[in-house]
Amino acid sequence: MHQGISRPRAEDAAAIYELISAYDTSVIGAPDMTPQDVADELVEPGFDLDKDAWLWHEPDGRLVGWAWAFRKGDSENVDVEVIVRPGVDGVKDELWRLALERAKELAAEAGHAHATADIGIYRDDDGKRATAAEHGFEAATNFHRMRVDFDGPVEAPAPPPGVSLHTGETDEVRREAHAVHQEGFAEHFGFVKVDYDHWYERRQAQSVNDWSQLTLARVDGEPAAMVQCTNMFLPDENCGYVATLAVRPEFRGHGLGRFLLRHAFAQDAARGRKGTILHVDSNNTTPALGLYTSAGMRPVLVIDVWRRRL
Repeated sequence: MHQGISRPRAEDAAAIYELISAYDTSVIGAPDMTPQDVADELVEPGFDLDKDAWLWHEPDGRLVGWAWAFRKGDSENVDVEVIVRPGVDGVKDELWRLALERAKELAAEAGHAHATADIGIYRDDDGKRATAAEHGFEAATNFHRMRVDFDGPVEAPAPPPGVSLHTGETDEVRREAHAVHQEGFAEHFGFVKVDYDHWYERRQAQSVNDWSQLTLARVDGEPAAMVQCTNMFLPDENCGYVATLAVRPEFRGHGLGRFLLRHAFAQDAARGRKGTILHVDSNNTTPALGLYTSAGMRPVLVIDVWRRRL
């Protein structure tokens, strides 16, 4: 039986899920992950369970702490997380120390003199916000979880003139969609450019991924915009999820983003899903929050990203 700090294994997914669920419920009233989400995290390409993550068990074997650090591509940007079971003391400081030390190591391994560490914190999580501040983090941006619900079929929008749609079952479409994503998100908070192989590998490894839900829009034959939807919120919310919506800069201002959003709504409704969910950075370089609210979506949760340069 484990006691104290150990390294996670794939078979720990159920225990980690139970811990995260207990924590989420204490903050927002319900679990915010599924067991499969946790299992996917543990097999994320590039995530080294022997170096990048820690478990903390009490003497009786109960899991009370979970922490990790994960570098974005070859950049200095490292996401970190620390979860401690509600009511348990004497655990969080050491897990925060381990995660931040590993963040610095990960940045150094990629050739960077400094690390930029990010952690996502629910707006309602006063305790974790205070802990982040104690460790030198400051609020950097916030993401709104948006949702729209359907009361029946949603009429598919007519494509604008010259626009053709292509789904992601072929390598050609996936490569063009990747290029659109990289260009469309280049100026967004926390974005790190990655090559196609890395982009493809990460998505291919996700159990929620479905290439038929990737849609590329070409304008007069030229790749212009893309939307990638997944099954992330299907098991617990029976909702579709817009993971990525990107429009190349030269094609903005012509309604392509709104068209692909409405297309995603129609596709989700046709699949029998009761709604569509997405996350949007409220400080986005494009006016995305206004787009989503004007399309009938409403904010249901706010997640702040706190940042520290190490």
